Amino acid sequence: MGRLSDLPDALLLKILALMPTKAAVDTMVLSKRWQFLWKLVPRLEYDDSMYQDGGDWRFLRYMYSSLLLHEAPVLESFSVKLGQKSGAVDIGACVTPAVNRSVRELIIEIDRSSYSTTPAILPRSLYTGCRMLVNLKLNNAVFVDASSSAVSFPSLKTLTLLSMKYPGDEFICKFLSGCPVLEDLFVLQCCGDNVGVLVVRVPSLRKLGVRKVSIEEYAQGLVINTPSLEFLDIIDQTDGFCAVESSMPKIAEAHLNVTYADTQQLLGSLTSAFQLSVCLETSMDPCSDGKIFSQLDQLKLCTCDMGWMDLLMRLLKHTPKLTLIVLEETHGMDLEAPRPCWNEPSRVPECLSSSLEMFCWRQYGGSKDERKLATFILRNSAHLEIATFNSKSTDPVERLRMLTELSMSPRRSSTCTLQFLGKYKKTRV
Repeated sequence: MGRLSDLPDALLLKILALMPTKAAVDTMVLSKRWQFLWKLVPRLEYDDSMYQDGGDWRFLRYMYSSLLLHEAPVLESFSVKLGQKSGAVDIGACVTPAVNRSVRELIIEIDRSSYSTTPAILPRSLYTGCRMLVNLKLNNAVFVDASSSAVSFPSLKTLTLLSMKYPGDEFICKFLSGCPVLEDLFVLQCCGDNVGVLVVRVPSLRKLGVRKVSIEEYAQGLVINTPSLEFLDIIDQTDGFCAVESSMPKIAEAHLNVTYADTQQLLGSLTSAFQLSVCLETSMDPCSDGKIFSQLDQLKLCTCDMGWMDLLMRLLKHTPKLTLIVLEETHGMDLEAPRPCWNEPSRVPECLSSSLEMFCWRQYGGSKDERKLATFILRNSAHLEIATFNSKSTDPVERLRMLTELSMSPRRSSTCTLQFLGKYKKTRV
């Protein structure tokens, strides 16, 4: 401890900033040198899970008292994580000291899954006082109406909104309009959040993630106006709609898992994408207006919908530079739904004869139509190097039959290696 205490204050503060706040505060008992050092630590993290044995009063007393004693003029990070023992916490009393100290990163996470208490309402000072805030993450809190306040986050670059409650649709528009340099936005909507149409109009945005999973009984809407977007990730199971107000010429990667009846406009705005992952419950031609994915190199298609084979061929017609195809039953197919039907196209897609190098089929079942599609790919891919199949079946006899059928299929590429592996375990890629 003697050698550690000989280090300069600046270095000791960096060490304390890497520790949980409770541990940093506890160092005050080490010696006179350490008694007040923790008060200048630029990072504060409060987690009530560390006080579950003493009830919420002990945690709240510790948090409020340490905030009053803390003296750092600027906070790099301020984080509050509250669970079932902290229903009476005053979020405003926690956030205001951080706002007054030009906080750079603010995280408020509230677990309401196991208890029901008064909602955590964010103070209005959050909208106007965080001029230096760069990263904001909010989970399970409530926004109050900001109609009388000018929302201003001039430095905010990353915003995460998880299961929040809003005054209404127009609030999100006003909130985002006050973020002129925002680059990364992730929104997880929840039931009863008071938002029917989520409108994202942010010219500076480069990365957007949206999750809408069974929010309400009625359809939900999504409106996007993000001309600088490079990455898009949407999961929307509300049978709603997505409207794209401007082109996205910089888009490089997109992941779509949606149940929209019409996906033509959305897909048509992604023609510059290099990587595309889709799960679409639609039989419409996604490229009927002649749009071509001229830069697309990697395509991942979910095989859980009955029309996925037809969708695959429609997409391949418009992807002349594709080098990788991945087929995966990501979400599981309805056992009572009709089986996918293979209809061989009259013309071989250009990517098969000119660019495709890798083909991967996860959860390959070996049905008649699946075998026809597999042999079509093998028979027409001139530059295919590796074709990998992961069997659904655990029966060694059934797997041997699938392997034999595939190995006897003609392959246009003389250098193609066929790999037949065991049951595939789903992983996120």
